[in-house]
Amino acid sequence: MQADSAATMSGINPLLVDRFKADGFLLVEDFFTAGELGKYAKSIDAAVRFRTADDNRSLSDKNLYEQTFIQCKGLWEDHSSVAPLTFHLRLCAAAAVLLESDCVRLWHDQALYKEAGGRQTDAHADFPFWPVDEPRLVSAWIPLDGVRLGGGVMGYVQGSHKIGRDLFVDIGQLRGGDPVALLQEPEVADRPFVWIEAPLGSVIFHHARTIHAAEANDTNATRRVYTTVYIADGCRRKGQGSSFGVDREGLAEGDLIAGTGFPVAWPRIEGNLPAPPAIRGPKTGFEFAE
Repeated sequence: MQADSAATMSGINPLLVDRFKADGFLLVEDFFTAGELGKYAKSIDAAVRFRTADDNRSLSDKNLYEQTFIQCKGLWEDHSSVAPLTFHLRLCAAAAVLLESDCVRLWHDQALYKEAGGRQTDAHADFPFWPVDEPRLVSAWIPLDGVRLGGGVMGYVQGSHKIGRDLFVDIGQLRGGDPVALLQEPEVADRPFVWIEAPLGSVIFHHARTIHAAEANDTNATRRVYTTVYIADGCRRKGQGSSFGVDREGLAEGDLIAGTGFPVAWPRIEGNLPAPPAIRGPKTGFEFAE
């Protein structure tokens, strides 16, 4: 299956690719049916309940990062009912088209559930956190319910993936950079910041270098989102930055990013899901897709 079949499978046409290249993000409505999402949402809810069963703290008892969202990584590895969404052919084909790659691998998946009253996700870009030599990664942000303004919608700095330098903000530890200062950087402040409402069934794709944030959740319901990140085949480990996936595979600097933890997501035969790694990932972690 080559690039043209990926375009056919995904429905991502050249105009949408051009928009993604220009903006660094792309909203695609009606990507999934309500029935599909309902089925996947039940599996993801069950996986999140399993991962958080021992945590009975109230939101106010959590640290600032935990108040941002409940983060459960690598769900495909220990919840087989989630894997069909992570490796959904249309989703993986869309990643291949947007990355302009004949082959893409999974970088990671995760649930990001922003509780009622959950704080904002501070502005940041994903790529500075990842020990990868090229920013050839794309994230898919999949709301399991429609998300409207006031409920934790995503916002993007239009064209910020073109800035040409990585602006690091360590929102996981709330140190190593000020999220507000990031938005005040001249090459950032001069660009539009766009909030995106995402109807049920939609997906928002964003480039690894696109600066983005999410609102606080001012509703009385949890904002349920599942995210997947895909990486173009041929990327290599860069530097010694810690990342569970590359460490688990024993990858040294310069090694190709591959292995059972980074399975091929496209091309793939329908229903042919990869076997999970023998060593499973941590229940929680610090690698961004929002």
